[in-house]
Amino acid sequence: MGTKNLLVELFVEELPPKALKKLGESFTASLTASLKSQGLIDDTSVATPFASPRRLAAHVTGVASKADDKTVQHKLMPVAVALDAAGKATPALLKKLSVLGSDASVVPTLKRAMDGKAEALFLDKVESGMSLPLGLSKALWDSLDKLPIPKVMTYQLADGWSTVNFVRPVHGLVAIHGSDIVPVHMFGLAASRETQGHRFEAAKPVVTIRDADSYAEQMKAEGAVIAGFAARRAEVERQLKAAAAKEGLQPIDDEALLDEVTALVERPNVMTCQFEKEFLDVPQECLILTMKANQKYFPLLDTAGKLTNKFLVVSNINPADPSAVIGGNERVVRPRLADAKFFFDQDRKKSLMDRIPGLAKVVYHNMLGTQGERVERVAALARAIGHKLGGEALANQADRAAVLSKADLLTDMVGEFPELQGIMGRYYALHDGEPVEIADAIEDHYRPRFAGDELPRGTVGLCVALADKLQTLADMFGIGQLPTGDKDPFALRRHALGVIRMLIERDLPLDLAWLFGAAKLVDGRVIGQLTDFIFERLAGSLREQGYSAHEVDAVLGLAPQRLGDIPKRLAAVRTFAALPEAASLAAANKRVGNILKKVSGGVTAKVDPARLKEPAEVALNAALAKVGPIAAAAFEQGDYTASLQSLAALKDPIDDFFDHVMVNVEDEALRTNRLGLLAILHAAMNRVADLSRLSA
Repeated sequence: MGTKNLLVELFVEELPPKALKKLGESFTASLTASLKSQGLIDDTSVATPFASPRRLAAHVTGVASKADDKTVQHKLMPVAVALDAAGKATPALLKKLSVLGSDASVVPTLKRAMDGKAEALFLDKVESGMSLPLGLSKALWDSLDKLPIPKVMTYQLADGWSTVNFVRPVHGLVAIHGSDIVPVHMFGLAASRETQGHRFEAAKPVVTIRDADSYAEQMKAEGAVIAGFAARRAEVERQLKAAAAKEGLQPIDDEALLDEVTALVERPNVMTCQFEKEFLDVPQECLILTMKANQKYFPLLDTAGKLTNKFLVVSNINPADPSAVIGGNERVVRPRLADAKFFFDQDRKKSLMDRIPGLAKVVYHNMLGTQGERVERVAALARAIGHKLGGEALANQADRAAVLSKADLLTDMVGEFPELQGIMGRYYALHDGEPVEIADAIEDHYRPRFAGDELPRGTVGLCVALADKLQTLADMFGIGQLPTGDKDPFALRRHALGVIRMLIERDLPLDLAWLFGAAKLVDGRVIGQLTDFIFERLAGSLREQGYSAHEVDAVLGLAPQRLGDIPKRLAAVRTFAALPEAASLAAANKRVGNILKKVSGGVTAKVDPARLKEPAEVALNAALAKVGPIAAAAFEQGDYTASLQSLAALKDPIDDFFDHVMVNVEDEALRTNRLGLLAILHAAMNRVADLSRLSA
C-alpha cells in the first residue's frame, strides 16, 4: 500500500519555555512509536519535531493510509476439550469461535499442535490493518499521555461543559496526510489544515497548510515563524555571534539560556543594548546573573572574558525602528543593576567576621542545629585536614577560611541571588583585607559543584571543601538521611563524588578511616554505610572512565582506604591482566580463597618447613620465600605494577602444587600446615587487588 508524509500540529497557548525542547522531542518520539506499533510506519520513516512557544508539531515520512492486514494465530483450547469422540466441535469450542468472530465452518481448517504435553487447536485469522484516522487518534493520545509536563492545567472546552487536563489550552489541530486532512478529533477540535502564525508579524492571520511537506516553509514565509526548535536555536546563535562580532566582543556561553530564549520567540531578532559603565564596579558575576536570570539577556564579554556594558536582547519582533525596543530593554535592566550595586555597597559596610554570630540564628537542620554549629564542625575538620597535609600554618588558614565560609549567606546579595554564595564571600573577604588564599578558599569550598567542575585552586580551599562535603555526609548519614532512589535532597551523591575527586586527583595522603575519625564518626554501622556509599559512587565513576567491571571489582574488593592510590592500582591490574600467567594466577587465587573460606575459625598464615612433605609444596614455599619479599617491597614503595608482575613467577609452582598436593588430608597437623602455606600465598597475591575478581 502506498505511503505519504504526515504533518500533525497542536496549536496551543504559550508553553513553558524551560520544558519546550523536551516537550517537542517527546511528542514526536511518542507519536512515531505509536504509529510504528500499529504498522502505519516502518523503520525507514523519518520523524522531524517542531516546537515553538505556541505549537507542538511533527512531520513523519512514509505513513500508510492503512496498515497491512496481518494473520494472527489464536490458541483455542486442548483438542480433548474442543472435539467430542466423533471429532465434532463441542459447545465450548463453538463459544470460543463465536467470541473470535468465527463459527463452526472454520473447524476443518483449525490447526493442531502440541502445547506443552497436550495437543491443542489454533485458529489463523486475518485481521484488518489499522486505518490512519483511528491509528493517528490513538497515537496522539498516547503521545500526550507521555509528555513530560511540568504542571498540568485544567481548562474548559468550547462546549462549556467538558474539561480536559493538558499543559496549556489547545486551540487548533492540524493533521495532513500528503495533502489530505486526516479526520481526527481531540480536545473538542476537528483536524483541519489551518493554523496561526506570529501574533504580530504573520503575512496573514491564518496560514492554510497545503500539504505535509510545505509546513516549515509556509510557517516561515506566511506565518513569520521558524517552527523547528533546532533551526530557531541555530538562528538565535548565528545572530548573537554576528551582533557580538560587530562590537568586537563575544556573547556569554550559556546553553541553558540559549535553549530558554529559543523557547520564548517564534522569529528571533537580536538587538544590541547597553547600560551605564559605573555599574561595572559591581562584581561581574552579579551583573551577569541578574541579566541572565531576570531578563534573559546575553551579556557581552571582551577578549579577556571581562564583562562590558553592552548586552544582547533576543526580541520576538522586528520593527523598522528598533530604538523603542532597545530603549525599553535598557530602561528595564537599569533598576536590576542598580539593585545589585546597592546590595554590593551595603554588604561591604559589615565585615564577614561581624556576620558570623548571625549564623547561630539560622537553622541548618532540626536534628543538626544551626549553621553556626555546623560551621564549627566544618572548621574543626578543616583544621585537622590542614594539619595533616601541611602542619600548623595550613591548619590555621583552613580554620580561618572555614569559619568565614558561610558568612556571606547573611548578605543581601546572596539573599537575592543564592547562586552567588561563595563567590560573593570571596569579594567581601578581599574587601575585609583577608589574604588571597583565604578569600579563594571561601569561594572554592563549594567546588566541585557538578560533574566536570574544577577542583579548589589552592590547598586551603581543598582542606575546606573536603571538610565541608565530608561533614555534610557524616551529619546526614548520622541522622539516617540517606538518599533513596532518585531522591537526594541534600545532594549527598554529589558530595561523595566531590570527596572522591579531591582525594584521587590531588593524590591526598588521607585514609578514609582517618577522615571519618576526624569527622567524629564513631558509630560502626554509620561508618559502614558511608564507606559503602562512597565506594558505590567510586565504582560507578571508574566504570564511566573506561575501566572494566573486573578491574574495578578487583581493586575496590580490598576497600583501599587511601583513594589516591586507586589509579595506580588500576593501572597495575590492567598491566597484570595482560600477562600470559594472569588467567591461571587469578583462577588459582580464587581457588585458594574458596578453600580458606571453608575453614571454620580461620587460618593462621604460618608454615613449618619441617612439615612440608611433597616436593610441590616444598617448591611453592621456596618460591614464596623468594617472590614474597620482592612483591612486598615493591608494594611498600608504591610500585604496584612491579609488585603484581613479580607474582608471575608463582604460576608454575602453584599449578604444580594443586596437581600433586592434597590440602585437606586426614592428618590435622599436615592439613593445618598446608592451609597456612595457602594463607601466606593468598596474602602475597592480594596486596594490590583481589586477583580472584579477574577470574572469568
